[in-house]
This record gives sequence, structure tokens and C-alpha cells, in this order.
Amino acid sequence: MKVYENCTLCPRKCGVNRAIGETGFCGETQTIRAARAALHHWEEPCISGENGSGTVFFSGCNLGCVFCQNQEISRGKTGKEITPERLLDIFFELKKQGAENINLVTPTHFLPTVLKVVEKAKKENIGIPFVLNSSGYESVDVLKKAEELIDVYLPDFKYISADLAEQYSRAKDYPEVAKKALAEMVRKQPKCVFSEDGKILKGVIVRHLILPGCVKDSKAVLSYLHKTYKHQIYISIMNQYTPVHHISAFPKLNRPVTAREYERVLEHALSIGIEQAFIQEGETAKESFIPAFENQGI
Repeated sequence: MKVYENCTLCPRKCGVNRAIGETGFCGETQTIRAARAALHHWEEPCISGENGSGTVFFSGCNLGCVFCQNQEISRGKTGKEITPERLLDIFFELKKQGAENINLVTPTHFLPTVLKVVEKAKKENIGIPFVLNSSGYESVDVLKKAEELIDVYLPDFKYISADLAEQYSRAKDYPEVAKKALAEMVRKQPKCVFSEDGKILKGVIVRHLILPGCVKDSKAVLSYLHKTYKHQIYISIMNQYTPVHHISAFPKLNRPVTAREYERVLEHALSIGIEQAFIQEGETAKESFIPAFENQGI
């Protein structure tokens, strides 16, 4: 596909020729690779529903956060090459298993190909929503190609501090890029729509993962989201940060978020009037919440 010949699919704009096997920041050629396709029950309740979200975890990532819990796949250490035809079969297999939706996890660097498969699935009446689950580090031009194909956007909004974004994701432009990407997502899906039993059908849910020692930035993220979008979006305020073995070089991140840190962020959310939010209770900072990436369902 020509779009991969001088790749500018993400804001890093590497310009490599992935069509002949070159790789840029994401570490992937033009051939789709995925590491897991299975029902996932640990998403927000309106996404997981009763049966689970039909998640497809794509290999590689255009952001590469140092604290990534899925580094095994985001850095391309695992995954299996698949054709678009196989991806289409996977979508329908997940539906047959009872998936509430098809959840595309970090597909940015394969998006032109993936969207063609989504279009075909819709033409074949798959009948369940498609979720674009991403880091929020997206090109608006690429997002525009998802018009009429993506029903639910599930982006992260990781930082509002450019310094934190540079330190932990090597992307100083992340805050401004994420703001523009989110504006495009909300333009396409300006209101959350739910079924009678509470499953999301359309809309935008923004995830924010609190990092240890970053309460001030978390408060600023929530203030920005609420001031800009009010009740157009839902916000998922997450305390599940899990320090994994490769994080030792970043001592400030080498611990879980404390209960008090999470409380302070939630108190701020309430104080500024956020009502449409998901919160996490109990102990979520455990490696057991990270799925095994052993090419299940691929």
C-alpha cells in the first residue's frame, strides 16, 4: 500500500519505506502483526459488558512510554503476521464468542489496512461497534480516514506537561498532538450513546492513567478535559499503574500510585464538577491484570 512507502501515519513522521521492510519508531513493516485476540473483561463496564470486549492487540507502538505495561508487544517482542483476510476472520470469530464490540488496541501504524478490514466487516453486517483504543498520539489527517468506520474512541490523555511527555515518552509534542486528536474524535462522535443495558454504542471515553508523583499533572489533565468538553465525553480515571521490571532506570516511577494520590485526583475531579467518569476501586496495580501475549486467537 502506497501510504507505507514514506510513512507519516503518526506524528513522529519517520518517513521510512515500510512497504519494503524498513521500520521506523513503531518497529513494524506494512504487514499486520498482532499478539492476542480474545474477550477482555477488564475494560470500562460499558465496554466489557457481560461477555467481554473483543480485543485485538496489535504489535508495535508509535509512542513507546518507558512505563508501558504491554512492552512485550509494544516493542515488537511478540506477535504473529496476519493477512487482512485473517483479521476479518478474527473479527467474526470474536463476535461468535459473544464479544460486545471489536476493540482495536494500538492499531495506529497499521490503520489504513485495518480500516479497510473494518469497512468490509461492516458491509458484511458484523453488527457490533468498533472501538479505536489508542495512546492519543494520533495524526488528525489519519483519524479523518476513520470517518463512519469507528463507533467508539478510547484514547489516553497521558500528560499535559510537555516535560513529562519528553521524559517518559520521548514526545515533547504529546500534549498538543493529543489535544488536536481528541478534538477530531469528539467532532466525529460528539455524544456518548448507550444501549438500554448500559453498553456504549457511540462516543468518546478518555483514559487518564495516574503516574506516581504526578498528581499535579493529573489534576491539570482533568481540568483541561472538563473545561473543553464538559459532558460530551466520559473520563476514565485510572489507578492501575504497575511498575514493571524494566522501569528501574526511572526511580520516580518505580512504585505504585498511593491511595492518597488517587484520592487527591478524585477529589479534584469532584471539585471541578466532573460527573461522567469511571473510577477504579481496590487493588488494580498488579501484573496479573496484564494479559498474556501468546498469540491467542491469532
